[in-house]
Amino acid sequence: MEENKDNGKEEIYSQRVRAGKRTYFFDVKSTRSNDYYLTITESKRRYKEDGFFYEKHKIFLYKEDFNKFVEALNSTVDHVKTELLPEVDFTEFDKQEEERSATEDSDVGTEFKWD
Repeated sequence: MEENKDNGKEEIYSQRVRAGKRTYFFDVKSTRSNDYYLTITESKRRYKEDGFFYEKHKIFLYKEDFNKFVEALNSTVDHVKTELLPEVDFTEFDKQEEERSATEDSDVGTEFKWD
């Protein structure tokens, strides 16, 4: 029997973001003393000779750092958007993702063949 890797920590809320070949998971968990923290997990599907496996990287973010983390993330993304890539229309990526999701939904139950 496999041990619970979270050592009894309860998951409260979860959000998944698919981003190309990667998937990000944002999970709120609770400690035994009812304190909350966030885990951010990047998961990448990797191939090897006998199949595939998922490579995962995890960040633990504690409540006392939430505001600093969000501020730094927003500031960094804003810098890239306004200073480094002002000519890029980032809403186009959202449109492409919506189209991809609609295509995936219509492919449910379709058999895929690899060349």
